[in-house]
Amino acid sequence: MSYVLGFFAADGYITVNRRGGQFWCIQITDKGLLETIKKTVQSNHKIGMRKRKSNESGIYRLQIGSIEMCDDLRNLGFVERKTKNLSVRKMPNQYFSDFVRGYFDGDGNVWSGVTKKHRKTPSLTLLTAFTSCSRKFLTFLLKELNRQGIEGGSIYDSKGNYSRLQFGTRDSLKLYDFMYNQSTSSGLQLLRKKVVFEKFQTMRKNAVVV
Repeated sequence: MSYVLGFFAADGYITVNRRGGQFWCIQITDKGLLETIKKTVQSNHKIGMRKRKSNESGIYRLQIGSIEMCDDLRNLGFVERKTKNLSVRKMPNQYFSDFVRGYFDGDGNVWSGVTKKHRKTPSLTLLTAFTSCSRKFLTFLLKELNRQGIEGGSIYDSKGNYSRLQFGTRDSLKLYDFMYNQSTSSGLQLLRKKVVFEKFQTMRKNAVVV
């Protein structure tokens, strides 16, 4: 469930209709992952799909009506309009890696490539970042990751309405180990993001720089 909470922090929201019905929702483009999340929370609700532009993939939504679950989410720090005010309560260490991976799969990205190409010895680089409209949340995330031994990381404020927490190569590798090797629910993950880390490790091992 910690992974689901992390993903909800990135791509979820609580809504209350005119009749007082309360729902928590996750809306993403990856239907397979949403099916896995649905199974994890033991839901029988149908996954809806909304078509977008012809050149874009559809977006899928899982919406669950439960006042009790919505109240539980509020008690954990999730409010209806959480975009700029995301504030999560501290959680036990054994669940934090799953939470971080869930948030990373929702609002994180990883890049691997060659930098400093103009030099005689180019550098094979791995960069990891988390984005959020809540700088307060990224500050909390950085502090907790530092406590886990991921000592670097810097927060940058964009000209847009969001901030970015970024890690360099060394700390990105530590983050990979933390998110995937110290997990209690490793089956919940976006494989395409994990593959970027593993491809980097293979290239580094084989000293492949192009």
